[in-house]
Amino acid sequence: MGTKTVDETGADTGTAVKTDEEKVDTVKTAETTDAAEVTENDEAVAGDEVTAEAPEAGSSGVGQGAGAVVAAALGVVSLTGGWIGTVAAARETLIGQLETASNAGVAKQIKEVYGDAWQTSALWAGLFALAALIVGVVVLARPAFGAPGKPQAPWIKSVAWGGVALGVIGLLLAVLKYTGVLLGLPSAG
Repeated sequence: MGTKTVDETGADTGTAVKTDEEKVDTVKTAETTDAAEVTENDEAVAGDEVTAEAPEAGSSGVGQGAGAVVAAALGVVSLTGGWIGTVAAARETLIGQLETASNAGVAKQIKEVYGDAWQTSALWAGLFALAALIVGVVVLARPAFGAPGKPQAPWIKSVAWGGVALGVIGLLLAVLKYTGVLLGLPSAG
C-alpha cells in the first residue's frame, strides 16, 4: 500500500507512506525555509538601500573627467592659437599701423606693426598653456585632497597628463616666441 509522493520542489521521492510525524516535519521545514527566504529578501532590500545611497556619499569622478578634458583642450588651444589670441594680435597690428608714422624707418614699422602683434599672440598662447597646466595639475592632485581610498579612473589620469604635457609644451613655445628665440622678427637691414 505504498503511495507515490512528490515533495514541494516537484522531485519524485519514490514510493513511500508518510506518517503524521513526517508530515509535521515537512511543514516545519517548509516554514523554516520560508522564514529564511524572507530574511534573505529583507537583507537584500536593506543592501540595495545602502548601495543606492553610496553614489551620493562619494564622487563619481565627473568633475575630474571634465577638468581633464578642459586641460587637454586648453593645451591644444595654446599650441594652435585661439580666436582671442588672433583678435588681440590683429588689434595690436591695427594699433601699430595707426601709431607708426609713414616716414618711420623700416625697423620701427616692423616692430610696431608685426612685432607687438607677434608678442601679443605669444602672450595669449602662454596664458592658455598656463591654464592647461594648472587645471591638469589640479585634476591629478585632486584625489589626494578628496577621498584617498577611491582611485581615480585611468582615463582621467591619462587625459590630465596629456593636458599637463600640452601645457608645458605650449608654455615653452610661447616663451620662446615672445622672446624672439623661436621665429623672431626679420632684421630690417
